[in-house]
Amino acid sequence: MDNDARHQVRRRLMAAAAFFGLWAVTLTPIARGSQSAGGPDPKTLKNPVAATAASIGHGQALFLRSCARCHGADGKGEGGQVPEGAHPANLTDDQWDHGSTDGEIFTTIRGGIPPKFDMDSYEGKLSDTEIWHVVNFIRSLGARRAVR
Repeated sequence: MDNDARHQVRRRLMAAAAFFGLWAVTLTPIARGSQSAGGPDPKTLKNPVAATAASIGHGQALFLRSCARCHGADGKGEGGQVPEGAHPANLTDDQWDHGSTDGEIFTTIRGGIPPKFDMDSYEGKLSDTEIWHVVNFIRSLGARRAVR
């Protein structure tokens, strides 16, 4: 292959990489259900599921199945299957790294935590109603009950 052909191949590869990089950056927030996709402000998003004992119990079962491997069964962030370099939140303390309202908690669970997505998105894995049940369960833990 001569230099012109190599140069042409390199230019095409760089153009393709730029296209796919732009495509990924543009579509990732939409796929993750983020606010930049035109959704409502998570701070004002209201929980449509009443925090009844049944909802909290259902949320606990979902939490144990989907979240406990990283956050631990008690929600203290001490699960046994934490990806290397990740630091799951202690859901029983009063520190709010990703928002303090029900809507912010919902959005965090549904969309994951960018930029590295140490916490995966649960959109498509749990229904919105199931996520709201998990929010109700998380609210029942420790000091985090305070803000709705």
